Amino acid sequence: MTLARLQKLTASLNASGLDAVVLNPGPTLTHLTGLQFHLMERPVVLFIAPNQDPVLVLPELELPKVDLFPYKVQAFAYGELPSEWENSFRKAAQALGLDGKRIGVEPRQMRLLEFSYVKAGAPEAEYPDASSTLAGLRLKKDAEEIAAMKRAVKIAQDALNAVIPQIKIGMTEREIASELVVQLFKHGSDPELPFAPIVSGGPNSANPHASPSERKLQTGDMLVIDWGASYNGYISDLTRTFAIGEVDDELKKIHRIVQEANAAGRAAGKPGIPCAEVDIATRSVIEKSGYGKYFNHRTGHGIGMEAHEAPYMRGDNMQLLETGMAYTVEPGIYLTNRNGVRIEDNVVITEDGAEVLSDLPRELRVIG
Repeated sequence: MTLARLQKLTASLNASGLDAVVLNPGPTLTHLTGLQFHLMERPVVLFIAPNQDPVLVLPELELPKVDLFPYKVQAFAYGELPSEWENSFRKAAQALGLDGKRIGVEPRQMRLLEFSYVKAGAPEAEYPDASSTLAGLRLKKDAEEIAAMKRAVKIAQDALNAVIPQIKIGMTEREIASELVVQLFKHGSDPELPFAPIVSGGPNSANPHASPSERKLQTGDMLVIDWGASYNGYISDLTRTFAIGEVDDELKKIHRIVQEANAAGRAAGKPGIPCAEVDIATRSVIEKSGYGKYFNHRTGHGIGMEAHEAPYMRGDNMQLLETGMAYTVEPGIYLTNRNGVRIEDNVVITEDGAEVLSDLPRELRVIG
């Protein structure tokens, strides 16, 4: 599988006009090798050029991983003295004849630390943005990847179901978040979660990216929980909103509107339509209800090995959906300094429509 992915990348390089790409630890490197390397103070970089064996620069202590590669690589290892590291990068660039060539980089992933050594190794090279070339590698998920994402969804849903009975008035957001993390691990999540859970009640729930605080739950709060699990490197990203005791009629109303918007967004997905149409489907429901100005973010984003990746469900994104693309549908309404509602599901495009991977009830549930 990883060899096929490498071959797909080299074909893309030939079509893109790039002579090579350089990758440091992150989702793309793991996708192409099946191996996990750490981002740390010692740089690790994989050089990939068409029709040549990849070249790896890494610290000596990581050398045993070379034997785990699914294809042949040439390794240049360095010791603990930073003064020697640049020489390993120079040898790597020379091995592939890269100086003066076009070497693509992944701007969202490549740190200045690694880039400075790469550039020192090939000072006459150009370093264009390879985001579009690399994004295409992971854009469409295969059956194995989708199965891992389904497992990540199940782990997340089971974990939240274990936490819900424990939620009581007077608990803090942090207490709930900490218990949720414990349950995610107990139910089988990878050690590295896709993101820290968002647990926000009352006025905090009107902030889409709130961090759990010491605020205690009160009767009349809406409680937004945005969480996810990882399984074999693939993630889930879900949101549900609950009522803490009796909430006022407007909050019940906006929850119902968001629920309808979420359903519209899930139903909109199918091969051949622009991503924008998914956003339009959810946004039109909320705008027609009179709450359009309170929906202040895109409808969703791609998911896979990262919590946020292509494709993006934005009103201006005319990229066409294709079989295997996976993304979130997460409309919301946020009443500043009062309460907010968001409902988020994970969707994958099939040959004739879309499959919703998550099935946790979306109706307003009273807890506490």
